[in-house]
Amino acid sequence: MTGDRRDFLKATAAGLATASVGGLPAAAQGQGQGGSGAGARAGAAARTFAMPRGLTLLNLRRAGGYGLGVKLAGGVLDVTAAAENLGLPAPVDMDDLLQNGWGAELAAVVEAAGSRPDAQLLLDPDKVAYAPLVTRPEKIIMMGFNYRRHAEETDTPIPKDPPLFNKYNNALNHHGGTIKLPTAAAREFDYEVELVMVFGRECRDVSEADALDYVAGYATGNDFSARDLQTLTSQFMIGKTSDGFGPLGPYLVTSDLVKDPNNLRLETRVNGVQRQDWNTNDMIFNCRQLISFASKIMTLKPGDIFYTGTPQGVIFGEKIPRAERQWLKPGDQIACSLEGLGELRFSLT
Repeated sequence: MTGDRRDFLKATAAGLATASVGGLPAAAQGQGQGGSGAGARAGAAARTFAMPRGLTLLNLRRAGGYGLGVKLAGGVLDVTAAAENLGLPAPVDMDDLLQNGWGAELAAVVEAAGSRPDAQLLLDPDKVAYAPLVTRPEKIIMMGFNYRRHAEETDTPIPKDPPLFNKYNNALNHHGGTIKLPTAAAREFDYEVELVMVFGRECRDVSEADALDYVAGYATGNDFSARDLQTLTSQFMIGKTSDGFGPLGPYLVTSDLVKDPNNLRLETRVNGVQRQDWNTNDMIFNCRQLISFASKIMTLKPGDIFYTGTPQGVIFGEKIPRAERQWLKPGDQIACSLEGLGELRFSLT
């Protein structure tokens, strides 16, 4: 392992380690009301809508649905189990947290559980059944050709305005998941590591100066692509939204823990070989500009997802004939990293 690689992984681990119980706002502590589940929700009607703060979050697969986890020093706190144990209300899963503003209640559960940790409430991160980081967004917004070097490698003119497109919920995938390649329709499969913004407040006509205030947190994503479908017509969509083509996770790191989303190292490895290694400071349109631009066109809702583009190093940018390129295939293992946000891994079948 190279020195640079070790430093990158140390920085990523350090970023995740800071996202613990410490630093929770005082106003978020002790606001839970007795009971959990539907009864507690009915009694919490007067609560204040709040985004999560100071936490590294994950969505869990549980029997019959999803659950919410928080990464702590000793493992992953099962929020549902902890809330029931403590008699406190809590969000059901990530979508409930973001779309219904249960940040203060979540903070109260984490604070209470952290003050008297119960080993039975902590899950082994290596044994967690990860779910897609969000499962019910109203919108999945994608940004194309947002890195200067990526535009150059693909001979694409630097865009004057953000070229936005979309995926659908069927594309959502999770850390440790698989993508079944649609080989009956395509063969030119490619990776794209991306910084992903997840919204926690409704956002419409916002200024660039205020734009990041609407972001609940950031995550590692991959805009998996079928390039032959992407270039079949002038529209990108059919090359981008096959089942499972939107891996996202493993963590949502709340926005207060990310000092500058436009100064993060990002990386892709295929079967252990590095393919992409760059920095989000090369974005043509930074995160503030993307949010402000999109919010003037549509209302961004809590739980919506915004993929911000990929750097150079994709197969699509190689300077050899497309027929001679080594496109991704069944059996390949993909790993993507964003500094401080965690490593997203998935496989192809």
